[in-house]
Amino acid sequence: MATVQEIPDESAFNSTISALPASTLAVIYFHAPWAPPCKQMSTVLSTLASTYSADAALKFYSINAEEVAEVSEQYDVTAVPYIVLQRDGKTLETVSGSDAAKVRAAVEKYAGAGTGGSASSLPPAQSVTKPAQSSADSQTNGADNAPSSTEQQTAPQHASGENEETSKEELFKRLGELVKAAPVMLFMKGTPNSPQCGFSRQTVGLLREKGVRYGFFNILADDEVRQGLKEFADWPTFPQLWVDGELVGGLDIVREEFENDPDFLRDYSVNGGKAAA
Repeated sequence: MATVQEIPDESAFNSTISALPASTLAVIYFHAPWAPPCKQMSTVLSTLASTYSADAALKFYSINAEEVAEVSEQYDVTAVPYIVLQRDGKTLETVSGSDAAKVRAAVEKYAGAGTGGSASSLPPAQSVTKPAQSSADSQTNGADNAPSSTEQQTAPQHASGENEETSKEELFKRLGELVKAAPVMLFMKGTPNSPQCGFSRQTVGLLREKGVRYGFFNILADDEVRQGLKEFADWPTFPQLWVDGELVGGLDIVREEFENDPDFLRDYSVNGGKAAA
C-alpha cells in the first residue's frame, strides 16, 4: 500500500518531484508538527494513502511548512494544514484546513477511489474555531542585528540558564505586557534582519514596504513565550501581529488587511500619526 513520504528539505523536494512520471498525481501536504489540526490531517492522509497500492500513479508527500520555508513560499502557503494536488508540475487543486471528506474527495477526483479496506475508517473532520482576529508562525526577540528605524527590539529574552517554572497566571500577565510593549508588535521567528522562517520574512517585508514602525520579539529565544502565546492568543501559529494590544493575525490576515484597506496601519507608519513606543 502507499504511504506518506516526509520530504526533509528543498533539494529533496525538487529531486523527488522532478523524477515523477508526468502521469503521477502528487499530493503535497504542508504541516506544522505542533498544530492539532495537522495531527488530525496526518492521520487522515496516512489512512487515505493506505487505500491505494504502492505502484499506483499517486504519491503522498509531507512537508514541514516552517522548516522547508522555500517550498512553502513557492506554493504560497500561509496557513496549515494545506494540501496541493499536482500533476506534471501543474497545480490541479488545493485544500486548506482539516476536513477529511474534502481532502478525500479531491484525491479521488483525480486518482479514483482507493481499493483498500480502510477507506471507511477515515476520521471525521476536526472542528477548529478560528478567532475573529488571529495570526501565524513565530520566533525570538533577538539582539544579533540592530533594528532599523521602523523596527524596535522589545522585551529582552531570558538568560539561557534560566529554567524557573512560571505559573500560567504570571506568564499571561507577562504576555499581556509584551503584546503592548509597542503600539505595533510582531512576534516572529528570528529578527527583522535575520528571519528564521518564510512566513516571518514575508510579514517583515510587508511592514517595511508600508513603512510601519513596530517592535518585535524573537520567539525562538524564549520557548515559554512561544508556547504560552499560542494559548494566550488562542491561535497556534506564528508570526503574530498585535496592534494596541489586540491580535490582528498572521501573514495571510495582515496581507489581506493591506489589500482591502490602503490606510491599514497608516497611523503607525513613519509618516503617520502615532509614534512607536
